[in-house]
Amino acid sequence: MEINTKAFTLIPMLVLLSFFHLSLVSCRKSVNGFTLDFIHHDSPLSPYHNPSNTPFERLQNAFYRSSSRASFFKKNSHVNSIQSTITTTDGEYLMKISIGTPPIDIFAFADTGSDLSWTQCEPCVDCFKQLAPFFNPKNSSSYKTIGCNNELCDKKVGFLLCKNDTCNYKEIYGDNSYTIGELSSETFTFASTCGENVSIPNVAFGCGHTNRGTFTNVTSGIIGLGGGKCSIVNQINQEIKGKFSYCLIPFESSTTNSSITSHINFGDTAVVSGPGIVSTPLIRIQIFYTLSLESISIGNKTLPFKSSNFNSIPPQGNIIIDSGTTLTLVPVDFYADLEKTLVASINATRKQDLSKSYNLCYVSENGTIDVPKIVVHFTNADLELPPTNTFIQVAEGLVCFTMVPDEEVSILGNLAQMNFLIGFDLVANKVSFLPTDCTKH
Repeated sequence: MEINTKAFTLIPMLVLLSFFHLSLVSCRKSVNGFTLDFIHHDSPLSPYHNPSNTPFERLQNAFYRSSSRASFFKKNSHVNSIQSTITTTDGEYLMKISIGTPPIDIFAFADTGSDLSWTQCEPCVDCFKQLAPFFNPKNSSSYKTIGCNNELCDKKVGFLLCKNDTCNYKEIYGDNSYTIGELSSETFTFASTCGENVSIPNVAFGCGHTNRGTFTNVTSGIIGLGGGKCSIVNQINQEIKGKFSYCLIPFESSTTNSSITSHINFGDTAVVSGPGIVSTPLIRIQIFYTLSLESISIGNKTLPFKSSNFNSIPPQGNIIIDSGTTLTLVPVDFYADLEKTLVASINATRKQDLSKSYNLCYVSENGTIDVPKIVVHFTNADLELPPTNTFIQVAEGLVCFTMVPDEEVSILGNLAQMNFLIGFDLVANKVSFLPTDCTKH
């Protein structure tokens, strides 16, 4: 999913839950916490996995998805216009969930850049093709539509409307894809990492009967993890104490190794602590999670951050942190300073990327080059990025810088976030980073 301009603002529905903490090594009982697989788009565990693709082809595909995602951020000084830039381009991470009683399994894209969770439902008036059966509300004993007088059906929200005493929704995304249906509540069941299921009743979601656009047949919908009131994390905010975290394994491991995957944690299991942790204020702008980037150091030279003309994000929140974007995007002028400093510091042979996806590339026989230390300076947090996060092998004998220029928006992409345990505390309004071997987390 990509970033749109519709406001997803709903009064949160509180649900009661008590879970077990589920880890890969041992299952420890823990109130109000659980851990789930966070499956990369191209992982062998993903239904999207194409075993005939090389690692380089998978990276290139991720780049195209990343570019498509960023291209829908619109330059506008009004916050409402940012909200309409969520698009339906495939996301990067999938969650396997079940809906209803008895539960029906679906794959849905987890998206920290969107808010409304929805799936295709029977009767499907006009729906895109999907591999799994459509969810049929008539077969579930826990399904309920939300009435027009319910506090959740806020008529001030642009995509909500009342019809036949039922709260309906119509969401149109930035690429003109859309989903139309009933705002409903249902039991969501998550398959935890230790085989214990975590069931959450009365989750508000969209039951889509008319869904068209660029959706693909493997996914059934979206799981919204954004900062708006309608997102899953805000609906269960009190029960998970406003905390979630994720640990993204390196790209090569995520796309080639079927025995390991990234993970996302909620509640007590999402607490990030330990030596080396750094924290920075979290600024929530509607559904988006943003940070304040002050500068980036390359070696002993510090380059002050130059904001772009993307005036929709105020100075105290000038870069979006997003799990669904692969590369890190920075303003054009600031990128020029970064590239100039790197070129002066790297003793290697430059080579053009024939795909023109990356601006700064070097010849490398073993897939690595010697690069200076790169530190990203957020407010109150200095984050040193390992070379594997900033330079990646994109073709045989070619490594490229994973930051690229963009004229309209700044995004901290998922390549920069890999091998960090990243915690979002929506109560304390902070994001924490802890260097971690995510293959063992």
